[in-house]
Amino acid sequence: MEENVAFLMKQVEDRQDELIALLKRLITYQTPAPPARNTKEAQHYIANLLKDLGFSVDVWDIYPNDPNVVGTLKGRDGENYKSLIINGHIDVAEVDDDEVWEIGPFDPIVKDGAIIGRGAADMKGGLAGALFAVQLLHEAGIHLPGDLIFQSVIGEEVGEAGTLECCKRGYKADFAVVVDTSDLHIQGQGGVITGWITLKSKQTYHDATRRNMIHAGGRLHAASTIEKMMKIIEGLQELERHWAVMKSYPGFLPGTNTINPAVIEGGRHAAFVADECRLWITVHYYPNETYEQVAQEVEEHIRKVAEGDLWLRNNPPMFEWGGSSMIEDRGEIFPSFEVDPDHPAVHTLMQSHESIFTQSPVLDVSPTVTDGGWLANAGIPTALYGPGDLENAHSVNEQLSIDQLIQFTKVMIHFIYQWGHTKR
Repeated sequence: MEENVAFLMKQVEDRQDELIALLKRLITYQTPAPPARNTKEAQHYIANLLKDLGFSVDVWDIYPNDPNVVGTLKGRDGENYKSLIINGHIDVAEVDDDEVWEIGPFDPIVKDGAIIGRGAADMKGGLAGALFAVQLLHEAGIHLPGDLIFQSVIGEEVGEAGTLECCKRGYKADFAVVVDTSDLHIQGQGGVITGWITLKSKQTYHDATRRNMIHAGGRLHAASTIEKMMKIIEGLQELERHWAVMKSYPGFLPGTNTINPAVIEGGRHAAFVADECRLWITVHYYPNETYEQVAQEVEEHIRKVAEGDLWLRNNPPMFEWGGSSMIEDRGEIFPSFEVDPDHPAVHTLMQSHESIFTQSPVLDVSPTVTDGGWLANAGIPTALYGPGDLENAHSVNEQLSIDQLIQFTKVMIHFIYQWGHTKR
């Protein structure tokens, strides 16, 4: 085994121009989300690569022109050896017209030891490194005894959870590694859920009636929903402060669990008292919590706030949580997950990292979110491990260190080989 792996490590060094060319090719596919609906060409390129490497390939549309790609490489003895999912998203962050790039966001260049282009760090670098690792294993004639599943999914940047659709389609494994941006740390993550809180009056009033609802003797039991939403926001701030005091999680700064009042929409016209107001919130929560749990906590607290207000008591707030797309229905969910440091696959990944870097990897938590939560939510032990750092993710002149890409590819070769040879 060691001889095979050592040979492939040298191959990564000797053939790094091919690896760089693969990443540059992926970057040239313009897959920003939003606007999305633009990944078909890139996904078919990856599907064809997987077919050439002996995978059976499943391609299906999640949205028009946005297909998922899943390749399955059956092992020689899949019943007795461990299986692995490698997961990554093909969409990249949006690009504004006024951003100033070295050349263009989708015209990748190499400069000062880095590849510059949209998606280099988040996360086409991870996809390219993992694909190249699989390619070198294939070319060396190494047929793993365990099954290998490669998922290239859509929609992560806008909460469309192509990974969730893979889980619904029945793809499972003994372990999953999400090769998203982690700076080669092995990470779990907190979660995110968006929600809408709506206040709606049972009656609509002309603005000339406002005096009757706010001054003595007016005798009109009514209110502006915009003004009443101020009480809801104050209630959310109170709960947020309570969470900061009462909750914590190793690796997160106190108060990382936040409730952000992101967007407010209310009223219909200046000649009316606002009869409806909607507040869009984003809730960040810790890895040991679920989105169902935190949504319930928010609802329970805000309902108690409403019970203390004479108008809100009879016009209680309404809640809508989550969604399948920030584009389609203005909502998203990213489940949290914890990495079990005692899981055999985590130990194997740590050993693979150590074999390249001669030091232990950092085990911590990501300050952002990925699709890994959906895999973990489906009962698949999962870890985040990929090249690139969050300072470059989504940035102008986004870039990835070529050295880190090479080292990541080596780690993946070692890990895929070792885990694929691990008996159940």
